[in-house]
Amino acid sequence: MAYPVVTNVGGSNPGPAFDTPDFSAAPVGNVQKVGVFSLTLSPVAVAAASAVEQSFAATGIGLLTTDFVQVQCAAPNGCAVTNARVSAADTLTLQFVNPTASSITPTASTIYTVNVLRPLANWAAPASGNQLDW
Repeated sequence: MAYPVVTNVGGSNPGPAFDTPDFSAAPVGNVQKVGVFSLTLSPVAVAAASAVEQSFAATGIGLLTTDFVQVQCAAPNGCAVTNARVSAADTLTLQFVNPTASSITPTASTIYTVNVLRPLANWAAPASGNQLDW
């Protein structure tokens, strides 16, 4: 597949008074947007020897149910965050696992870093060849 070439034309930069060198870019792929956000969350208690989902409002990020999310945080007081998903618009749902024999409440007001990948709405895997090389 041949990619259309995009070139930075001299003088087309509306920003600071300098030109960037010409370059070729392939304006195709399967990720439309990437973002990293911080949320301060206070989960509720997780029962002994269980894995439970808890949902949190993520107002202001603009999460969509089609977004792919990854979450990172400090160990939330003995629990583990094993899954993250967008269950509804602007709603982040995390799965907490408590492997211990007693109930644990994850640390309140912990900062969770949320990495968001938004796929292109119209992207489809190629009929043949490596998807990554498309």
